[in-house]
Amino acid sequence: MRQIIVDTETTGLEPTQGHRIIEIGCVEIINRRLTGNHYHQYLHPDRGIDDAAIEVHGITSEFLADKPRFPEIVDDFMNFINGAELVIHNAPFDIGFLNHELRLCGTEWQNIADYCSVVDTLMLARKLHPGQKNSLDALCRRYDIDNSQRTLHGALLDAEILADLYLVITGGQSSLLLDGVADQASGQGEAVRRLAKDRPMLKVIAASNHEIELHKQRLAAISQDNGGKCMWEELES
Repeated sequence: MRQIIVDTETTGLEPTQGHRIIEIGCVEIINRRLTGNHYHQYLHPDRGIDDAAIEVHGITSEFLADKPRFPEIVDDFMNFINGAELVIHNAPFDIGFLNHELRLCGTEWQNIADYCSVVDTLMLARKLHPGQKNSLDALCRRYDIDNSQRTLHGALLDAEILADLYLVITGGQSSLLLDGVADQASGQGEAVRRLAKDRPMLKVIAASNHEIELHKQRLAAISQDNGGKCMWEELES
């Protein structure tokens, strides 16, 4: 499965009020492994940025003065996400802005839902932790995700953090304790350890004929001790 973690920064809160996207950050995951492949772009919005928004992400109009407009990068961006499952925290916000930008472009790209499925990690977190704070920062604290570099919001950095968070909260048991009880239930997870993407594949060792025969003998003994019932024999049949 190919998944793309997506985050955006904007000039304000409402596209219906003319606000625009000024930064897009995407991180690629394939079969639950970070590939190292990403998409990142700052954008000229052709409008001012709300002071409240600048306090959040720190991006100014001066910084964006020489950056491309969305129509200049729309094909590269859409080709990057096309066919993937998008993972977004508070997806209606980002999808609303992206669809607004696509409509303004007037190109063949029309609606994100026509090309991608979407997972909203905010909705997922609310189901896991009802009645609790489920902002990205709050979830990082809850699951021990390192976001120490995050003094301001940034689309690519937030996407990288969300990728770690998503893999933890959808990975089931996050650590195995000696008593067999996972600490996932209490919302406390192990810090994410990223494996090298170029690590060798695990070696598959098949059982020998002798080992298979010993296995059958063991199942037969279990079946005899339990009145002819052995769950593993039923599963194998």
